[in-house]
Amino acid sequence: MSHAAKHFTSQTPYVLHLDEKVDDNKKSKDLPLSGMTLAVKDLFHIKNLPTTAGNPDWLASHPIPEQTSPVVETLLGQGASLVGKTITDELAYSLNGQNIHYGTPFNISAPNRVPGGSSSGSAVAVREGSATIGLGTDTGGSIRVPASYNGLFGLRPTHGRISCDHMVSLAPSFDTVGWITRDLNSLATVANVLFEDTQALDQVVINVHAAPKIGFAQELVAQCDYADILLDTYRRIAATSYKLESGLSSTLLSQASETFRILQGYEIWQTHGQWITDQQPTFAPDIQDRFAWCATIDKFQYQQALKQQQTFIEHINHLFTQCDVIFLPTTPGPAPLLSLSGDDLASYRNTLMKLTCIAGLCGLPQLHIPLSINSHAPMGFSLIGQKNHDKQLIEIARMLLEKLS
Repeated sequence: MSHAAKHFTSQTPYVLHLDEKVDDNKKSKDLPLSGMTLAVKDLFHIKNLPTTAGNPDWLASHPIPEQTSPVVETLLGQGASLVGKTITDELAYSLNGQNIHYGTPFNISAPNRVPGGSSSGSAVAVREGSATIGLGTDTGGSIRVPASYNGLFGLRPTHGRISCDHMVSLAPSFDTVGWITRDLNSLATVANVLFEDTQALDQVVINVHAAPKIGFAQELVAQCDYADILLDTYRRIAATSYKLESGLSSTLLSQASETFRILQGYEIWQTHGQWITDQQPTFAPDIQDRFAWCATIDKFQYQQALKQQQTFIEHINHLFTQCDVIFLPTTPGPAPLLSLSGDDLASYRNTLMKLTCIAGLCGLPQLHIPLSINSHAPMGFSLIGQKNHDKQLIEIARMLLEKLS
């Protein structure tokens, strides 16, 4: 069946929407995702539908895909119904959720604030009820950040756990396929489907009936805009305190963030540099500046950053000898205001990357858990788990949420 695509206005979360839906009558009602709807970030290829990657010049210079992403195929094959393809930041190289070409998805939870990128469209589709599952990618925080800004659950899985084939890459060493949902049960159901072929990796190393050891990133929490709420949350869910104040300092994470930026930037230019040079695409000014900076990173800087990455991984692995998961803020505070200047947004991004770089550099799973939605903006926290223990991370989150209910 061929699918036509049409453009929607910026008042909707979608760039491309299917004129014809998949025939749900052909799907068994007993499939695990039956009754769940799926919104797909416009980085994933779907056969016979264009992939814009958030940029009209990308759309104009690439053919219509002839194959569908295996992740999308799996979700549809297990019963989910496709709603449409959603807006992404240009080539997924932003954390704000703004797009100068296709519009900025509306943050229903905080209308005067950005929705968070680059999986902003998928997050907003879930938040406003158009989709049960928001499929996206997370390289530098693009699942975790929009989940935080929209008051949703969001999982960045262990790097390499889920196939990134047939999608537009940003930086392959850090790209992951993640998803956003309104509740933890839906997120866990998707995990059971997508991790089915890698169950052996997900060995439970703790007694799920015992209290997990929750490492507390004290300095990072103290610097968060809603530190008091996070501290109270930690005290309510942690049977015993495992403070990691000397393990995750602001100084250490400033160095780690710069390491991440160099490694990611170098890979981005290796991935897209030739296309950018040949096509001279039009980008938003901040994204254009970041691509220009990527072009300046040399092989020596990259190799030095690889060494620094390994040192950081060893440090984080040591912390996991003290705890099962690490409790930390997902973001430094609520979503930035739409009225914030470009310079202020850039400064905020640097602060944000100190939090998001931890899981990124180490290839670890991270789960954002919303706490509340109030008149100010959504707020929540994250748990970082050990490599390949994604399902264990979800089960620990389930245990902790029972204490908060």
